[in-house]
Parts: sequence; C-alpha cells; structure tokens
Amino acid sequence: MKKIIVTIDGWSSTGKSTLAKQLAKALDYIYVDSGAMYRAITLYFLRNHVDWTDKKEVRKALKAINIEFQNNSKTQTSEMYLNGENVEYVIRDLVVAEKVSEIAAIKEVREFAVAQQQKMGEDKGIIMDGRDIGTVVFPHAELKIFMEADSSVRVERRFKELFEKNPNITIEEVKANLEMRDYIDSHREISPLKKAKDSILLNNTNLTQKEQLQKAMEWVQKKVPVT
Repeated sequence: MKKIIVTIDGWSSTGKSTLAKQLAKALDYIYVDSGAMYRAITLYFLRNHVDWTDKKEVRKALKAINIEFQNNSKTQTSEMYLNGENVEYVIRDLVVAEKVSEIAAIKEVREFAVAQQQKMGEDKGIIMDGRDIGTVVFPHAELKIFMEADSSVRVERRFKELFEKNPNITIEEVKANLEMRDYIDSHREISPLKKAKDSILLNNTNLTQKEQLQKAMEWVQKKVPVT
C-alpha cells in the first residue's frame, strides 16, 4: 500500500500529539513528536546554562546535542532520548514549557531540528505534529491537518495534564503559559505558526478522541486507500 506523509499543526494543547499517535497506530506509521525535539533542546540549554541570545554559544551547544526517538516495547510508543538519556517525562515539566517557544524561535535551532525531521520523512509512512510541519518541514505532504480548539478547553486540558505531575500548579499559571506560547509561536520571525493554505481545519472543541480519529481517517482514505 502506498504510504504518505501526514502533518498535524496547530495551537498548544489542541490534541495534536493524541491524534498523531492514534493515526500512527491505525495506519502502522511512524509517529514523530517534533515538539519533543524542541523540548529536549530546551532542556539541554537550561541544564547547561546556555545563553541562547548568543548565536555562537547556540551553535556550539547544538553540536553537543544528539536527540533520537527510541521505541518503548512495554508501551509501544516512541520516547525522546537526549544524549542517551530518556527525557520523555522531564521535558513535559512547566519549566521547559515556559522556555520552549522562545528557544524554538531561534533560527539555528529550527534549522537543526528541521534537517533531522526531513531526514526522518524520506521514506514516508510518517506522521509528524508541530507548528510548522505542513508549511516548512513537509510543504508537499499529501495530507495536512491544522488543529484548533476553544481557549478555555485548551487551558483545561493542559491543566489536567500538568496537575498529575505537579499538584501545586494553578490554572492561572497554565493559562498565562498558553497565552505566552501562542503569541511567541504566531509572531516569531522564523517559521511562525500559521495554517497552510492546503491544510484541513479540525476544530475538536466538542469532539471526542474517537470522533476526531474518524474524521482524520476519512481524510487519509481520500488520499490513499486503507485496507
């Protein structure tokens, strides 16, 4: 069966990763969480006190970074490794979330990540989610999905996710973080978040995970028959 590239872009906490994982499992495709790549880079910068306003220091740091996805046989999911260390859960902390949009906006960082992402997609059969996957990384992808949801719903989703790891987090902190990330993501000079002209809009404010998967599968089937 012919394989295609599926890109899923959109705002923070719209469920991009959830849908991407659902599709990857249903289609037996490789799922790549581009956001995890930027979070891993951010984690490295924070841990090593990298001055990301200094381009020379950024370039030096990037040369010392090795990021890869390794499959977890127990959960049947891919997890992010930074220089050999499993950082899948560490990169989800709020301290990383507060800086990731800022660091992901750096030209050198994006070029570093995009080059690796494009290499991953050479054989197709891949689903990648992020902010600029359909516009910059894979502009010729066969299927592009752009996700959105009401702000209040996004805040609630993110709060529930973070509260499990940090009961001291407040919904006000989560709301402020999302608003900041939205602004940075959509106003950055390099590869700003925007809907590709040929992408399909998916607003999942009132959709269940099952319903959004059904919609996405219908769109996939229009691009290539699924058996």
